[in-house]
Amino acid sequence: MKDISYIFLLLALLAEIFGTIGGFGSSVFFVPIANFYFDFHSVLGLTALFHVSSNLSKIFLFKKGLNKKLLVHIGAPSVLFVVVGGVLSNYVETTYLEISLGIFLVGFSLWFLLNKSGIISPNKKNSIIGGSLSGFSAGLLGTGGAIRGLTLAAFNLEKSVFIATSAFIDFLIDTTRVFVYYGNGYIHQHDLKYVPFLFVIGILGSYLGKRILVFIPQSKFRNISLMLVLLIGIITVVKLVVVV
Repeated sequence: MKDISYIFLLLALLAEIFGTIGGFGSSVFFVPIANFYFDFHSVLGLTALFHVSSNLSKIFLFKKGLNKKLLVHIGAPSVLFVVVGGVLSNYVETTYLEISLGIFLVGFSLWFLLNKSGIISPNKKNSIIGGSLSGFSAGLLGTGGAIRGLTLAAFNLEKSVFIATSAFIDFLIDTTRVFVYYGNGYIHQHDLKYVPFLFVIGILGSYLGKRILVFIPQSKFRNISLMLVLLIGIITVVKLVVVV
């Protein structure tokens, strides 16, 4: 098809596979990749649309693992603050906020990797804080899955519970921010040609990620998730520092 970047679509597939394996969604990989191909606001709109299909796939594939308590405590503040972040994204310069996000991810992932006993108690306060930060970051920067991944990893959940709960929360976030981004004018007509491809990639990537997860022991899952978050944080900081 004319003017379609198939390299971008291949990278989007890899982002979805790694996002499924990590348990925090593809946006943490997809947003940096898409930034090389589209303007920042287009990236926000495409990410929200892409995630709707990918998260529906994960909900179907991992539905037996859903933790309803965490869904309420993390999901409700996530939805509220994604609206706040989405509205502010129209007014705030995001470069320094992205650097701060990268530093945050590096620091907290290292802390949890080096402190094996660093498990946050799954209480209401910690859930609300994690959900609020995740939703706000998703609305403002296009990616909040890594913060949610850190929160859920800290709860030391079984991998199917981790992924199902994260995907359901992400679905609520993305459904909400699609309307916010549409109102902001971020969903552009000339970018919609990618949406059918991204819909298929969301389903295929989730499926392949689930098949790969079968070969990853539960004991290794938490560290893999945290190491992926650490890598994302380092790449984010280095890229933005070079640009600035």
